[in-house]
Amino acid sequence: MAAKTKRSSTGSKGLTYADSGVSIAAGDRFVGSIGSLLRRTHGQRVIDNPGGFAGLLRLDYNEQLFKHNYKDPVLVACADGVGTKVHLAIEMNKHDTVGIDLVAMNVNDLIVQGAEPLLFLDYIAVHAVDQQVLYDIVKGISDGCKLAGCALIGGETAEMNDLYQENDYDLAGFSVGVVELKKATNPLRVEPDDIVIGLESSGVHSNGYSLVRKVLKHAKLKLDKVYPELETDRTLGEVLLEPTRIYADSIVKLLRSYKVKKIISGMAHITGGGMEGNLNRSLHDGVDAVIDERSWEVPPIFDLLQKHGNIEEAEMRQVFNMGIGYCLIVRPSFADAVIRRLEKSGEKPHVVGIIKAGSGKVKIKNRRK
Repeated sequence: MAAKTKRSSTGSKGLTYADSGVSIAAGDRFVGSIGSLLRRTHGQRVIDNPGGFAGLLRLDYNEQLFKHNYKDPVLVACADGVGTKVHLAIEMNKHDTVGIDLVAMNVNDLIVQGAEPLLFLDYIAVHAVDQQVLYDIVKGISDGCKLAGCALIGGETAEMNDLYQENDYDLAGFSVGVVELKKATNPLRVEPDDIVIGLESSGVHSNGYSLVRKVLKHAKLKLDKVYPELETDRTLGEVLLEPTRIYADSIVKLLRSYKVKKIISGMAHITGGGMEGNLNRSLHDGVDAVIDERSWEVPPIFDLLQKHGNIEEAEMRQVFNMGIGYCLIVRPSFADAVIRRLEKSGEKPHVVGIIKAGSGKVKIKNRRK
C-alpha cells in the first residue's frame, strides 16, 4: 500500500516514491536487520562506523605487526557476480547459498595474485524488498566471508521494479586484499618441470548456468527430482545450487607457511573458459602446461548435463570447470609437501599436469573422449 501523502491545494494527491513501487521504509528495515551478519565477519581491523556512508578497515590492527608482514604492500581488488545461477535460486526459492557463490567468485580470483582477502562489499538489485529473501542472501554472503577470512563491511540494495521483474534479483560483489609485492604471483616465474596441482571443485560453481538452464529446458529435467546418475540422494536442483568452493583459507595458509621460499610459481581460478582458458593466463610465452585429463574424476553432474544436452566435449571443457576449480603451479621438489598441506586444509588435490617448454598454451593429453 502506498504511503499517505499531503494533498495539493487543488485537491489532487501528489506522487510519492512509494507510488513508483519503491519503499524506503522497507529498505531501512532490511538494513537494520542484518547488522549481526556483518559483525560476525569483523576482526580487529574493522573500525566501527555506525551510520557511516562507507566501511572502515585498517590495513592491520597492529602497526608493528603490519610492518613485519608487509614492507611493500600492494592492494589487490576485483569485482564479479553470480550470473544466471540466481534464476535457479529464484525458481527453487532457496536463496541462502548464492551469497557464498558471490564471495567465492571474487576471493578465488583475488588469491590467485597471492593476496590475503581483507574486505568485501555487495550490491543487490531487486524488483522489490523482500525481507526474508534479502536476509537469506546476505546470510550467505556473511557465511562466505567467514570462510574466506575477510570482513563484510557494507553493501548496497537497489530497489528497481521498472528494471527487474517480480521476484527477480541480481548480485555483484567487490573484494579487496593485500599482498607483499615481491610475493605476488608472476607468470615469468613459471619454469619447465614445475608441477600443476588441481584442487577439486564442489560442482558447477558459478559459470555456465545459461547453458545449464538451456539443458534443463531442452531435456525437460526436473529440479526437484533425484537422478540416479548423479550418485547422490540430493535433487538435481540441490546439486546445481551447491555453492562455489572458497579456496582462500587453504591458499593463504599455504602461502604463509613459506615465508621466504617462492615455491608456488603460478595459480589460476578455473572459471568460464575452463582449464584451457584460465590456466594459460598464468603462463609466459616460453612454457606450456601439459594436462592429463584422466588424472581426476569428472563429477557426475557434468556427465548428466553433457548427455541430456548433447553437448560436444570441447564445448564442455570450454564452459565448465569439469571438476577442477583451482590450480597451483609448484616447484617439483615441493609438490608432495604442498599436497600434504592442502589435504590438511580440507582440499582434494591432484597432480594434473607438468610444465614443458612451449609457447604459453595449455595442452590436454589423454582426453576423456
